[in-house]
Amino acid sequence: MSGRSDDAGALGPDQEEWAQPPQPAAEPVRASAILSLRSIWIAPLVISAILIAVITVIYIGSVVNPSGHLHGLPVMIVNRDAGATVHGRRVDLGEQIVDALQQASPVTSRLALTRSRLSAAKAKMDAAKAYGTLVIGATLTKTTLEAAGLTGQSGHGPARPALTFLQNSRLGSLGVSLAAGVLTPATAEISAQIASKLHSDAGADLITLTPVAYRPLPDHSAVGLSAFYIALLGIMVGFLGATLINSSVDGGLGYGTTEVGTHYRQRRPVAINRTQTLLVKCAVAVVALPILTGVLLLVAVAALGLHAPHVVYLVLLLILASIMVAAGTLALFAAFGAIGQLLAMILFVYLSLASSGGTVPIQALPGFFRFVGHVEPLRQLLGGTRAILYFSARGDAGLTQALIVIAAELVFWLVVGLTVTSWYDRRGLYRVAPDLLAYIEEAADRRPRP
Repeated sequence: MSGRSDDAGALGPDQEEWAQPPQPAAEPVRASAILSLRSIWIAPLVISAILIAVITVIYIGSVVNPSGHLHGLPVMIVNRDAGATVHGRRVDLGEQIVDALQQASPVTSRLALTRSRLSAAKAKMDAAKAYGTLVIGATLTKTTLEAAGLTGQSGHGPARPALTFLQNSRLGSLGVSLAAGVLTPATAEISAQIASKLHSDAGADLITLTPVAYRPLPDHSAVGLSAFYIALLGIMVGFLGATLINSSVDGGLGYGTTEVGTHYRQRRPVAINRTQTLLVKCAVAVVALPILTGVLLLVAVAALGLHAPHVVYLVLLLILASIMVAAGTLALFAAFGAIGQLLAMILFVYLSLASSGGTVPIQALPGFFRFVGHVEPLRQLLGGTRAILYFSARGDAGLTQALIVIAAELVFWLVVGLTVTSWYDRRGLYRVAPDLLAYIEEAADRRPRP
């Protein structure tokens, strides 16, 4: 072993040089000799190629065709049209529009339309349960008939009667755009049909869809993306924190090396089993991650001015989520060793990001991503963060579900980690075998000190 070591030396059953005088250094190996070995190339190329392929499938597969995968996007319909009587005949165009929308397969196959009163529709939007509300005004029939010239009197309403689409951008701008992209052509077609029945040459321009922002987002909200980015950073705090904790604790216990610049250190291994090691790492995470989360919000809110009402709730939610992700990452490290980092990265970062609904609504994701999004941590954390930042920290806007699911996942990963490590310990699957550990202790005690 090369480099400086304060407590121990190389690990291996055949290293009797601990008790021998220093030997002359071996001839240095040149890079060309190493590069000629096939094994040097196979592992990084194969593993990296597989990882890149998986990441590409996850990322691109989740966003490549949101409109094609759109199904069940919640939108409310409010019909306030009072109708009108023309030449003794009752006309109710508002009801005709509602019926036409609910019978149009291009609409119903993509949107989940729900009729309600305006107050109930607003309550749904305030609880992050609807991306928008289509409002049919009280005078729609009257102004439409006037615009078509069938009432014999000039109307006081708009020349082109409009439907109003209240857009709930707090739930996500892309979801709102997808809903509008379905409703706009549908209402144009319905308008053309009504114009034909009324013998009007206005066609699709007779009735238009007018977008109106419902409860516009406050300033310093990243145009509705601040909740997504804060949630993503909370996940990264847990993953990166766990990765650093895993390596630093292993280095401190003598099961990993510490190398900073030219300084290389290998401590004497401590006689500790896998379960106790996992408990040490989890304890460090419980202390460290609240501090790291505090740094995150201190920079985002205090330094950069992020709009963050109910910041105490936000801190507590992010701490819980980061500890859960850290517990899962440490459990995967304990179960699979170094490969556990890749598994944690795919599970908690890549797959979680693709299925979160942060950029593409979950109703516009392919079936697989829509399914896993219900349990992936970023989806849950985003729902809770969005509720805190945009919906007055309401429990029914996603905060309650986030707390329940994240807490349940924390318990799950702790159980998985402790179950696996306990099984390893009972089977005698030591990280360093006891006889080898005793040999290292003896060799280290007999090593001449400089």
